[in-house]
Amino acid sequence: MMMFDESPQAQQDKRGYTSVKNDQEFDIESGETLYPGLSVGENQLRWGFIRKVYGILCAQILLTTVVSVVTVFYAPLNLLLRGNSPLLLFLVFLPFIFLIPLLRYQQKHPHNYILLGLFTLSISFTVGVTCANTDGKIVLEALILTSAVVSSLTGYAFWASKKGKDFSYLGPLLFTCLFTLVLTGMMQMFFPLGPAAHAIYGGIGAMIFSAYIVYDTDNLIKRFTYDEYIGASVTLYLDILNLFLSILRILREANN
Repeated sequence: MMMFDESPQAQQDKRGYTSVKNDQEFDIESGETLYPGLSVGENQLRWGFIRKVYGILCAQILLTTVVSVVTVFYAPLNLLLRGNSPLLLFLVFLPFIFLIPLLRYQQKHPHNYILLGLFTLSISFTVGVTCANTDGKIVLEALILTSAVVSSLTGYAFWASKKGKDFSYLGPLLFTCLFTLVLTGMMQMFFPLGPAAHAIYGGIGAMIFSAYIVYDTDNLIKRFTYDEYIGASVTLYLDILNLFLSILRILREANN
């Protein structure tokens, strides 16, 4: 039997071909490709970006949970926030003060992480006060429902992306719905609604922010640039938080 030695170039080409083939098998056959037409290298970079965003998002949710628990169970802080209307009103508008520089310096390290922490912390106190004014059983039910809805909608968004579906058309519609929702909330300050109207308001808000989770997850997969990890995490964080508060409103009014 005659044996022929392959040249170094041939061996390198063969190894390169095997590597590309293995990458294609990993990305395509295992279902890891985010959406049709995405190259192997871009797919890996996008997955890394997504993992980074969800890591930041988990840290934000954890901070909000810790602050809310402390606000609910630490009586002096609870009484201070509940009994001081000017302070509570200041905490309501404080996140907007941090949001503007956060978006301005979202690509400047470490300023972006410091501002993100302050932004999340300022929101967490208001969430804690809301939870403190609600029965613990209702808060737990809202938390479980929110977790189930977010998990299912996120999974659906990734599945739909792999099937080639696009949700960019939802942007103008959701913005209009959100503007109407905010305007209605401001009108409640002067024309209070009844319990049934509050429950309906919460239900509409839950539907809007559920749609926003799908829309923003689709943007995370396809449209956010790799430098916009702070903006992407803030967007999803606000979607999840507002969904939780909407569900909490529904359950609280239903209980009343």
